[in-house]
Amino acid sequence: MLKYAIFDYFPQRYYRRESFEQEELDRRILDFKDGRKYVTAWAVNAVAQTLSLMDLSTTVIAFIPASCQRTTVRRYRRFSEVLCKRVGAINGFDYITVNGHRGKKHRDSSLRSENMLCYAHIDMDFFRGKKVLVFDDIYTTGKSSQAFISRLEEVGASVQMVLFLAKTKKF
Repeated sequence: MLKYAIFDYFPQRYYRRESFEQEELDRRILDFKDGRKYVTAWAVNAVAQTLSLMDLSTTVIAFIPASCQRTTVRRYRRFSEVLCKRVGAINGFDYITVNGHRGKKHRDSSLRSENMLCYAHIDMDFFRGKKVLVFDDIYTTGKSSQAFISRLEEVGASVQMVLFLAKTKKF
Protein backbone atom coordinates (compact mmCIF):
# COMPACT_ATOMS: atom_id res chain seq x y z
CA MET A 1 0.00 0.00 0.00
CA LEU A 2 1.29 3.41 -0.99
CA LYS A 3 1.40 6.21 1.58
CA TYR A 4 2.09 9.71 0.36
CA ALA A 5 2.02 13.25 1.77
CA ILE A 6 1.74 16.19 -0.62
CA PHE A 7 3.26 18.89 1.61
CA ASP A 8 5.39 19.25 4.71
CA TYR A 9 3.81 20.76 7.80
CA PHE A 10 5.71 22.29 10.71
CA PRO A 11 3.86 22.64 14.04
CA GLN A 12 3.29 26.14 15.36
CA ARG A 13 6.16 25.87 17.83
CA TYR A 14 8.53 26.06 14.84
CA TYR A 15 6.99 29.15 13.22
CA ARG A 16 9.93 31.44 13.91
CA ARG A 17 12.31 29.07 12.14
CA GLU A 18 10.30 28.73 8.92
CA SER A 19 10.43 30.63 5.70
CA PHE A 20 7.57 32.96 4.84
CA GLU A 21 6.37 30.51 2.19
CA GLN A 22 6.29 27.62 4.68
CA GLU A 23 4.39 29.72 7.22
CA GLU A 24 1.80 30.51 4.56
CA LEU A 25 1.50 26.83 3.63
CA ASP A 26 1.13 25.80 7.28
CA ARG A 27 -1.59 28.42 7.75
CA ARG A 28 -3.50 27.00 4.78
CA ILE A 29 -3.18 23.47 6.10
CA LEU A 30 -4.49 24.51 9.52
CA ASP A 31 -7.31 26.48 7.88
CA PHE A 32 -8.22 23.33 5.94
CA LYS A 33 -8.37 21.42 9.23
CA ASP A 34 -10.65 24.14 10.59
CA GLY A 35 -12.94 23.71 7.59
CA ARG A 36 -12.46 27.21 6.20
CA LYS A 37 -14.14 27.50 2.83
CA TYR A 38 -11.49 29.59 1.12
CA VAL A 39 -8.93 26.78 1.18
CA THR A 40 -11.21 24.10 -0.26
CA ALA A 41 -10.37 24.96 -3.88
CA TRP A 42 -6.66 25.13 -3.06
CA ALA A 43 -6.72 21.70 -1.36
CA VAL A 44 -8.80 20.15 -4.17
CA ASN A 45 -6.30 21.44 -6.73
CA ALA A 46 -3.32 20.05 -4.81
CA VAL A 47 -4.91 16.63 -4.29
CA ALA A 48 -6.35 16.41 -7.82
CA GLN A 49 -2.97 17.26 -9.33
CA THR A 50 -1.35 14.54 -7.22
CA LEU A 51 -3.93 11.99 -8.37
CA SER A 52 -4.15 13.18 -11.98
CA LEU A 53 -2.38 10.20 -13.53
CA MET A 54 -4.48 7.59 -11.72
CA ASP A 55 -7.69 5.96 -12.97
CA LEU A 56 -9.98 6.29 -9.96
CA SER A 57 -13.27 5.41 -11.67
CA THR A 58 -13.73 2.28 -9.51
CA THR A 59 -12.08 3.66 -6.38
CA VAL A 60 -13.83 5.06 -3.31
CA ILE A 61 -12.18 7.99 -1.55
CA ALA A 62 -12.75 7.66 2.20
CA PHE A 63 -11.91 10.43 4.63
CA ILE A 64 -10.58 9.72 8.11
CA PRO A 65 -13.18 11.32 10.38
CA ALA A 66 -12.45 14.20 12.73
CA SER A 67 -13.30 14.20 16.43
CA CYS A 68 -17.03 14.80 15.85
CA GLN A 69 -19.56 14.74 13.01
CA ARG A 70 -19.82 18.53 12.90
CA THR A 71 -16.08 18.96 12.36
CA THR A 72 -15.98 16.11 9.84
CA VAL A 73 -18.77 17.71 7.82
CA ARG A 74 -17.18 21.16 8.00
CA ARG A 75 -13.80 19.82 6.92
CA TYR A 76 -14.71 17.24 4.28
CA ARG A 77 -18.25 17.50 2.86
CA ARG A 78 -17.65 20.14 0.16
CA PHE A 79 -14.05 19.07 -0.34
CA SER A 80 -15.08 15.44 -0.99
CA GLU A 81 -17.85 16.41 -3.43
CA VAL A 82 -15.60 18.62 -5.54
CA LEU A 83 -12.55 16.33 -5.37
CA CYS A 84 -14.40 13.14 -6.31
CA LYS A 85 -16.14 14.85 -9.20
CA ARG A 86 -12.86 16.26 -10.46
CA VAL A 87 -10.85 13.02 -10.28
CA GLY A 88 -13.71 10.70 -11.24
CA ALA A 89 -13.72 8.75 -7.99
CA ILE A 90 -16.61 7.45 -5.88
CA ASN A 91 -17.36 9.66 -2.88
CA GLY A 92 -17.30 7.68 0.36
CA PHE A 93 -18.07 10.65 2.61
CA ASP A 94 -21.71 9.73 3.34
CA TYR A 95 -20.80 6.16 4.33
CA ILE A 96 -18.71 7.08 7.36
CA THR A 97 -20.37 8.88 10.25
CA VAL A 98 -19.24 9.95 13.69
CA ASN A 99 -21.35 8.96 16.66
CA GLY A 100 -20.77 11.19 19.64
CA HIS A 101 -17.61 13.15 20.27
CA ARG A 102 -14.09 12.15 21.19
CA GLY A 103 -11.39 14.34 22.60
CA LYS A 104 -8.69 15.72 20.37
CA LYS A 105 -5.58 13.57 20.60
CA HIS A 106 -3.17 16.50 20.45
CA ARG A 107 -4.84 17.99 23.53
CA ASP A 108 -5.26 14.79 25.57
CA SER A 109 -2.32 12.38 25.51
CA SER A 110 -4.39 9.67 27.25
CA LEU A 111 -6.41 9.05 24.07
CA ARG A 112 -5.22 6.02 22.15
CA SER A 113 -5.37 5.66 18.37
CA GLU A 114 -6.29 2.00 18.62
CA ASN A 115 -9.57 2.90 20.35
CA MET A 116 -10.27 6.28 18.81
CA LEU A 117 -12.29 4.96 15.88
CA CYS A 118 -14.85 3.20 18.07
CA TYR A 119 -16.92 6.35 17.71
CA ALA A 120 -16.99 6.13 13.89
CA HIS A 121 -19.55 4.06 12.00
CA ILE A 122 -18.44 2.59 8.68
CA ASP A 123 -21.14 1.27 6.33
CA MET A 124 -19.95 -2.32 5.91
CA ASP A 125 -22.25 -3.08 2.98
CA PHE A 126 -20.99 -0.11 0.99
CA PHE A 127 -17.25 -0.70 1.54
CA ARG A 128 -17.22 -4.51 1.23
CA GLY A 129 -15.21 -5.48 -1.86
CA LYS A 130 -14.38 -1.89 -2.88
CA LYS A 131 -10.98 -0.43 -3.72
CA VAL A 132 -10.37 2.50 -1.37
CA LEU A 133 -8.08 5.50 -1.29
CA VAL A 134 -7.92 6.89 2.26
CA PHE A 135 -7.40 10.62 2.77
CA ASP A 136 -6.42 12.55 5.89
CA ASP A 137 -5.24 16.08 6.50
CA ILE A 138 -2.02 15.72 8.51
CA TYR A 139 0.15 12.66 9.11
CA THR A 140 2.05 12.79 12.38
CA THR A 141 2.56 9.30 13.83
CA GLY A 142 0.37 7.29 11.46
CA LYS A 143 -1.60 5.65 14.26
CA SER A 144 -4.93 7.23 13.29
CA SER A 145 -4.59 6.24 9.65
CA GLN A 146 -3.51 2.71 10.54
CA ALA A 147 -6.47 2.27 12.90
CA PHE A 148 -8.85 3.53 10.21
CA ILE A 149 -7.31 1.30 7.53
CA SER A 150 -7.65 -1.70 9.83
CA ARG A 151 -11.34 -0.92 10.34
CA LEU A 152 -11.92 -0.63 6.58
CA GLU A 153 -10.11 -3.90 5.92
CA GLU A 154 -12.14 -5.61 8.66
CA VAL A 155 -15.32 -4.78 6.75
CA GLY A 156 -13.85 -6.13 3.49
CA ALA A 157 -12.45 -3.06 1.75
CA SER A 158 -9.17 -3.17 -0.16
CA VAL A 159 -7.15 -0.08 0.76
CA GLN A 160 -4.88 0.78 -2.17
CA MET A 161 -3.38 4.09 -1.05
CA VAL A 162 -3.30 6.56 1.81
CA LEU A 163 -2.90 10.22 0.86
CA PHE A 164 -2.20 13.02 3.31
CA LEU A 165 -2.41 16.72 2.62
CA ALA A 166 0.74 17.15 4.74
CA LYS A 167 3.23 15.31 6.91
CA THR A 168 4.45 16.77 10.18
CA LYS A 169 8.13 17.65 10.15
CA LYS A 170 10.44 18.73 12.93
CA PHE A 171 13.51 20.93 12.94
